[in-house]
Amino acid sequence: MKKSVLCPWGPSRRGFLQGAAAWLSWRLCGMRVQAQENPPATAGSPSPDTSRLAQTQQPRRSPETATSGAKESAIRVRMVGSANALKALEKAYATLQRGSDPLDACLEAVVQVENDPEDYTVGYGGLPNEQGVVQLDAAVMHGPTHQAGAVAALERIRNPSLVARLVMQRTDHVLLVGQGALEFAKAHGFREENLLTEKARKIWLYWKENLSDRDDWLPPPPEEVDPEVWDYFGRPTGTVHVAACTAGGDMACVTSTSGLAFKLPGRVGDSPIVGAGLYVDNQVGTCGSTGRGEANLQNLCSFLAVELMRQGHPPREAALEVLRRVHRKTPQRLRDPQGRPKFQLKFYLLSKDGQYAGAAMWGPSRFAVADQQGVRLEPCAFLFQKPSQKR
Repeated sequence: MKKSVLCPWGPSRRGFLQGAAAWLSWRLCGMRVQAQENPPATAGSPSPDTSRLAQTQQPRRSPETATSGAKESAIRVRMVGSANALKALEKAYATLQRGSDPLDACLEAVVQVENDPEDYTVGYGGLPNEQGVVQLDAAVMHGPTHQAGAVAALERIRNPSLVARLVMQRTDHVLLVGQGALEFAKAHGFREENLLTEKARKIWLYWKENLSDRDDWLPPPPEEVDPEVWDYFGRPTGTVHVAACTAGGDMACVTSTSGLAFKLPGRVGDSPIVGAGLYVDNQVGTCGSTGRGEANLQNLCSFLAVELMRQGHPPREAALEVLRRVHRKTPQRLRDPQGRPKFQLKFYLLSKDGQYAGAAMWGPSRFAVADQQGVRLEPCAFLFQKPSQKR
């Protein structure tokens, strides 16, 4: 009789029982071997499979984060900025020491300068464009979140830096300009006002009256020119920049400006452009700038300076290398007879480990610092020295 394909031990009851006993013995032996290889987990410990999963989910620490604890002990609470932020830094630094967000501390300082009618390069009292209209630019960047916000060609709102922060916080955008920026500011409760102060109007008018001898504008006789106009006259490119670093190493920066005096309407410089007028990487440092905005736009100077710090350059050397690159790329029409740039350009750098520097195309020049040693002006490094003033 043929064996059944369903029962290889044959159809008899005896054969079936022998086969079943053999299979059961083989199965129990296998279970004992498995138990020896994988002992049962004790209470509170993960099973072997869970342990392997936990290992794969554990974040790997990069060399940068692995040493962050050691670095934090060396980090100092510090703020740096343009020289016109000196007075404003004292109060803002106290706020930073109390543990505020670094962006809040930077804004506290910048808003003070924007509100100062005696500073004719920023906010209220800033010099207008060629048509006599004050147009403001500003940007903010927050290191911990790597978020930024900016406004450009904003009219009739004295604190563009605060509007820039709202662009960062309350929109899905980075930059708003012109009428759109104004409508956004008004929607958030900002009040429109005339930003052209009497002093700024007089300076603008005198510039316009002396702009050409081929138009119908006639300047007043010298003895009738307001002394404030005489004390000023020139074409400034001033701006305010402030950066901050907390005890934990979080960083932020803010830049605000009324731009190049008597500029073409709608002209936007570097100040509201992330990577040009300012930049921060919370793992590396921050850089901001004042001076000729077009040079920064063409070279993305602030981003470049931070990247050089990432590569190991200290702030001073990073800033000087950026200035050298700008110098090499300056067009001939903007060079003096010795081939040097005819414009000023300044950088303010702060690294995560607390190092800092100011640097200028032309020196001597100074920048503002606030830390445990007080609020003060320090000299900038520079590429070229200004000619001594004749007496």
